Amino acid sequence: MTAPTTTAPEAAPASAPDAAAPKALYVYGIAPAAIRAPRSRGVEGAPVRLLTEAGLCAAVSAAPPRLRPRRRDLLAHQAVLDELAAQGPVLPMRFAVLSPRTDTLLAQLRTDATHLAQQLDGVRGCVELNVKGTVVPGHFADLVRRDDKLRTLALRTRRRPDYEANVRLGEAIALGVRREARRAAREVVDLLAPLAVRTVQGATDDEQVLSASFLLRSADETRFREAVAERARACGDRLALSVTGPLPCYSFVDPRPAAPTGR
Repeated sequence: MTAPTTTAPEAAPASAPDAAAPKALYVYGIAPAAIRAPRSRGVEGAPVRLLTEAGLCAAVSAAPPRLRPRRRDLLAHQAVLDELAAQGPVLPMRFAVLSPRTDTLLAQLRTDATHLAQQLDGVRGCVELNVKGTVVPGHFADLVRRDDKLRTLALRTRRRPDYEANVRLGEAIALGVRREARRAAREVVDLLAPLAVRTVQGATDDEQVLSASFLLRSADETRFREAVAERARACGDRLALSVTGPLPCYSFVDPRPAAPTGR
């Protein structure tokens, strides 16, 4: 969505509400027109309806006066998207996206219709799976045997043990373990990326060294999971892998058209 779409304020103004004022809408996602409205209740139990314009529809409910990421509302948001995704492609909105009024949202659907239709075509028949990998710290003995520098440092520390030497050895081993895990993470992505339509890498840290989202044709999901399981067995001493999904294609859509370039 474009500029009028926003997130909910922390608190409503203290003044009395104007009964004639347009009601803000909570937006779950955009889909092609002619789908069924989800039966699942939305955030704070609100019924979900569809607004249709220009061959598209937006799944919406009344925006609550106060909106916080409580577990029940996060699950409700996801349940609505799951129902939409079961019927075809959907452009999922993140939790707490609002539109100030119905006519604003319909105008956005008209204005952005071409861009939104292209985005929907890009994820048609696809699902998103996320693969994460965390460091397995227990294989340092094998690492020391294979790494000449670590082996030399370990022997030196054993011959002349002291606190600083132990700290240096511990830091060197931890660094080596993370290095091995990151290498295994790159191997995982290299293996899985050819099975996907698109791949997006996410943020990592010293413990979680792999976070990647894969856009897959639905028919390829089983083969992809089998490849993850095979790689998990191969690198399980260095990297613990997990798969989340299928998910709505959050990582592979941008509901907002690109800003024009030039003058």
